[in-house]
Amino acid sequence: MKTTHKITVAFVTLAVGLVAYAASPTPASSPRSSPTASSTPSSRTSPASKPSPAESKPTPADLASPSEEPGRAIAAAATPAANQPPPNPMLYLTSEEPYTAGGKNWIRRRYDVFNKSSYPAEMFAAAPGLPPCGSNTNASRTWVDFFDSTGKRLYGFCALSKPEDLGKIWVAFEEGVIPPSYVYIELNDRQTNTKYKSNLADTTM
Repeated sequence: MKTTHKITVAFVTLAVGLVAYAASPTPASSPRSSPTASSTPSSRTSPASKPSPAESKPTPADLASPSEEPGRAIAAAATPAANQPPPNPMLYLTSEEPYTAGGKNWIRRRYDVFNKSSYPAEMFAAAPGLPPCGSNTNASRTWVDFFDSTGKRLYGFCALSKPEDLGKIWVAFEEGVIPPSYVYIELNDRQTNTKYKSNLADTTM
């Protein structure tokens, strides 16, 4: 009987040990200790999926040289070249008015130059070193003359003192006389011996 009891106790003890062993997780089944889990990181946590510091910074653009800097380029474009010649005048009729002089009736045609501000002030400065205009020894450097469409000189100005005075020029024809259909002006820069010829402008409004 004692032998049978010992065998029974030993069997029960072995059975309990087997159950306990079966219920305990093996090291191979634990995710934290699994070599496979630690050596194969997920795609979300992989360092390779995140840009490196060098990749995350934009590639720096080449710096502009002083001649290519935007501010200087704009200023250079807005400033005309020092050796750029003045343009030809753009003449147009502004008004007609009657007046009397020398016992005759006249019709004065007043004209303006649209681009008069494009001319430098020195072009109309007094030029005592150049030939006088009659008795005027301080005639301006540039004289302005009116011509008809055939090139016949009609009238002129030799004492304009500034570019704005190009807005006050005129030519007159006696009342009852049919004027030429068109006239033009020439700016004669006597210092540089350069002439600037305008377009043909109407003589009637």
